[in-house]
Amino acid sequence: MDSAPYFDENGESVHAYQIINWFYEENIIVRYPIGNFTPWAVDGEQLHVDHQGIIWRNSRDVPVSRCSEICLPGSRKKPRETIHTCCYDCVPCSDGEFSNITDSDTCINCPIEEWTNEKRDQCLPKMMEFLSYHNDTVVSIFSFLTVFGCLVTCLIFGTFIIYRDTPIVKANNRNLSYLLLISIFLSFLSVFWFLGRPSNVNCRLRETSFGILFSVAISSLFAKTLLVFIAFKSTKPGSSRRKMVGMKLSYTIVILGSSIQVAICVVWLSVSPPFQDLDTQSYEGRIIICCNEGSVIGFYSVLGYLGLLASVSFVLAFMVRTLPDSFNEAKYITFSMLLFCSVWIAMIPAYLSTRGKYMVAVEIFAVLASSAGLLGCVFIPKSYNVLFRSEINKKSALLGRNTK
Repeated sequence: MDSAPYFDENGESVHAYQIINWFYEENIIVRYPIGNFTPWAVDGEQLHVDHQGIIWRNSRDVPVSRCSEICLPGSRKKPRETIHTCCYDCVPCSDGEFSNITDSDTCINCPIEEWTNEKRDQCLPKMMEFLSYHNDTVVSIFSFLTVFGCLVTCLIFGTFIIYRDTPIVKANNRNLSYLLLISIFLSFLSVFWFLGRPSNVNCRLRETSFGILFSVAISSLFAKTLLVFIAFKSTKPGSSRRKMVGMKLSYTIVILGSSIQVAICVVWLSVSPPFQDLDTQSYEGRIIICCNEGSVIGFYSVLGYLGLLASVSFVLAFMVRTLPDSFNEAKYITFSMLLFCSVWIAMIPAYLSTRGKYMVAVEIFAVLASSAGLLGCVFIPKSYNVLFRSEINKKSALLGRNTK
């Protein structure tokens, strides 16, 4: 400045002056003008500064007047335990939280249907998970096993139709055998209710179809076993009245046994039916589209009634397994009921300990294993005798063996 500074009554400078940049260069103090101030100029034109020409500690980079680094998006500020409130650390946002601005004080929770990306600076839709028909090896395996089981059941059913008048097929009521084969075939098909994206409709069908179909199958096995028991415990063998009583009783058992299960399912569907549910808690970043049982009591009532039917059938079959009938199925029914009970007893803890689509896979495995067990234990031996041991599939052979 050319003269001493002077200020008016308002404390404003009335002299023009230069703005000098002082800095060291090779241990020499250098004065370098970088601007000026003209108080009598119009507003906005009084101050001129060459910002690009300023030297900051031997550098042209403007120093940051702060004690912490900038917190980038995806992180938040965490105050340090110091007296300076401007000092803080940058910590990443937690799972399910994001920040999309610099120096954010807090992280924001993602919506329930979304999850944070890797940088935690935005939310992305969660991946939907269920047993899909597209690019899922588990579904392909289950579909193959289901179709294979249906084909084997159809082949056995066709064999029994072709040889319907032979002693082996007619033994222990061939109509009950037909009904049992149909229920096994439908139980295999019910697996497709468990595959694909769940909806309210197939949730209700998948949880009730296997209960009703297996109750028909087990009631049929119980009725077949009861026929053997009546045949050898009646006082007048060969009487037509005894046959009629046995026939009517067996059909009554099938109708009554399956009707109770139907009634349980109707009450379940009326009070609190299964429905499609979204599980957002079991896995991070994924939404499990699943079926909620609705009433847990209804679900376990269906399983409990199946267990009761299977237990009663197993006990009766075990009692009559050694009766001297040429084509006594009781020993095969005993094995089938033992396998059936073992599968469903093992299924319950496995079902409760899994999550997501693997919970559904446990149910499918139980349905397939039970259906295959009933088909294999009851019908494979009879089919083998019908097809490959025709010499024993004759009335004369039957009478000859019974006279021994």
